[in-house]
Amino acid sequence: MLTLLAACNGGKSTPPPAVATYTPSTWEALPPVSDNDLVAGFQAWVSSCVRLTKDPVWAVSCSSAAQVNATPEAIRTFLQTNLQVYSLRSPGKGDQGLITGYYEPVYRGSLTRTSTDNVPVLGVPDDLIVVSLDSIYPELKGKRLRGRLEGHVLKPYDDATTIASATTPKAPILAWLSSPMDLQFLQIQGSGRIQLDSGRQLRLGYADQNGYPYKPVGRWLVEQGQLKQDEVSMGKIHEWAQMHPERVNELLGSNPSYVFFSVRPDSNESPRGSLNVPLTPGYSVAIDRKVIPLGSLLWLNTTRPDGSALVRPVAAQDTGGAIAGEVRADLFWGTGDAAGELAGNMKQSGQIWLLWPKGAALPQIH
Repeated sequence: MLTLLAACNGGKSTPPPAVATYTPSTWEALPPVSDNDLVAGFQAWVSSCVRLTKDPVWAVSCSSAAQVNATPEAIRTFLQTNLQVYSLRSPGKGDQGLITGYYEPVYRGSLTRTSTDNVPVLGVPDDLIVVSLDSIYPELKGKRLRGRLEGHVLKPYDDATTIASATTPKAPILAWLSSPMDLQFLQIQGSGRIQLDSGRQLRLGYADQNGYPYKPVGRWLVEQGQLKQDEVSMGKIHEWAQMHPERVNELLGSNPSYVFFSVRPDSNESPRGSLNVPLTPGYSVAIDRKVIPLGSLLWLNTTRPDGSALVRPVAAQDTGGAIAGEVRADLFWGTGDAAGELAGNMKQSGQIWLLWPKGAALPQIH
């Protein structure tokens, strides 16, 4: 997923490669957690195991975890028996990193174009070519090249401005929104719901992307002198757009990335992250998979936007184009406006510990 506040911190769109240090630690060194958070975080991680059964690192631990009673005592015994604690650190910054938040927005819209709902939400274009580079270059694991064919030559795909200004889109139109800012935030979050007049909520999930690196719209506002860096939030960006409608296209044009969606089955489950399991509000995080493998169990120590402590185990079940760094996580808060308020204001300092199976080789940084 591409997430908002992670992107609003003014960081570079193409950060240098992460080089994490996994420093051995102890269970006693971890900040204490409540019994409720311990159980909820552990259960969120166990939900990952459906995707980890063939992973040689996690297969044995997942098999054992399935037999653990959902009590704080049993969970603590399992964790301390099976897992080793490593503090995540970054060169020059130590164990402190950035913890942000994301959510699943709900926007009003329509399945047909109307006088007010006239911003299309696009599916994957038929002419989008995606090439997985790691089939030839293993060191480029997870890297994909996106473009379109002109004759026999693969050219870069259209940027966001070109796609948005097309009279006839080259992709299926899944729905219509009333605001280009709603579409931008839907793309940044990577999934969402559209509230239809019928009462149904159309569920949309990330399907693909046009190949351009994400450039934070919040950073553009800072560069333009419109906001100070510590002011950037989803609410402030919305306010600026409402006050400067004549510059919205300029704002959106600063980000060449464009996300394409697919329609997901109607259900009340949370959106699925990159691990393809439903995210657990408050206990699933997006991470930089160059540092933390998907499916990992982490111990998070940070604060809520109001400054109150937030300490809990969390499951690494998602990724995002703006989530890059050694000590870096994006916490999923859930669906709707209340979750959006938390996610939109979360830009906290924090620490992360990796809980890794005993005897397993540590992750290799790509």
